[in-house]
Amino acid sequence: MSWKEFASDYLTFNRRDRIAIVVILSLILLIFILPDFFLKQTSSKQTNNDTAWIASLKKLEKKETENGNNEFNRFNDDNSSNYQYDRPLKDYRSAKGTLFYFDPNTLSTEGWQKLGLRDKTIHTIQNYLSKGGHFRKPEDLQKIYGLFPNEYERIAPYIKIADVVETGNKEFTNMPVTENQPTKTYTSRYSVIDINTADTTAFISLPGIGSKLAVRIINFREKLGGFYSISQVGETFGLPDSTFQKIKQYLKLENAAVKKININTATIDELKAHPYIKWSIANPIVAYRNEHGLFTKIEDIKKVMAVTEEIYTKIFPYLTTQ
Repeated sequence: MSWKEFASDYLTFNRRDRIAIVVILSLILLIFILPDFFLKQTSSKQTNNDTAWIASLKKLEKKETENGNNEFNRFNDDNSSNYQYDRPLKDYRSAKGTLFYFDPNTLSTEGWQKLGLRDKTIHTIQNYLSKGGHFRKPEDLQKIYGLFPNEYERIAPYIKIADVVETGNKEFTNMPVTENQPTKTYTSRYSVIDINTADTTAFISLPGIGSKLAVRIINFREKLGGFYSISQVGETFGLPDSTFQKIKQYLKLENAAVKKININTATIDELKAHPYIKWSIANPIVAYRNEHGLFTKIEDIKKVMAVTEEIYTKIFPYLTTQ
């Protein structure tokens, strides 16, 4: 086959072939161009969406800020419960009320109103006092629910708490506050009891003490062998510290005599039965005694490695060598 025949048969394209080649080249070109086109469109839409979202967010924040400012500027004189604790100080400086020296334990409802406090806050204070509560220092007033911090700052310099003296079942103040608030004498709602002789009925009569806690206090006292300090009552299992602080003023200790344990004759079981002496302390004490002989004085148990200074201080009143 000659070259001319070859070229005529294989290198010559008719009209149909040329159209097919153009279509194929066009498809190839589209394949390379379309991805970039769609990518730009998507990016543009995403940018527009992001811009719209940010604009909406800023608009919402602006609206909340305006609402917040309106809320801060609204002072509730109608005892509404929707108040804010962090309201501006200027609201309270401009609050209606007359400042004067007062004792929060004896001030009347009218006196609180004169200071400019809201009725709801006054009711909370009076309810606290009626249940046996007592303000011992000006800072205690900050614990009243509903009293704004800036309200407290406004009246704090005028708080004068009278000293309280207890005589039997009566309490009286010995420091006059103001001419408008004379010294008051009143009878305590609760009797003062001796922690080493009081029975369950006596403990139940105290604020916050039920039958279960009363039994626990007495059981703890019996296991100890008696109390030598009022603070020991606070160690009773299940007795909240807040309750102990409330009843502490009604406790006394006239006879601190306690039952003692002879560390020269007591067994491990007898020692570990005491609430302050566990097996980890009782066993070394007996072991030391068996190896070195009897203790000549109570201080000798400090030679036992397990007996720290803190443990010795707690158990010393309950020990004897005779």
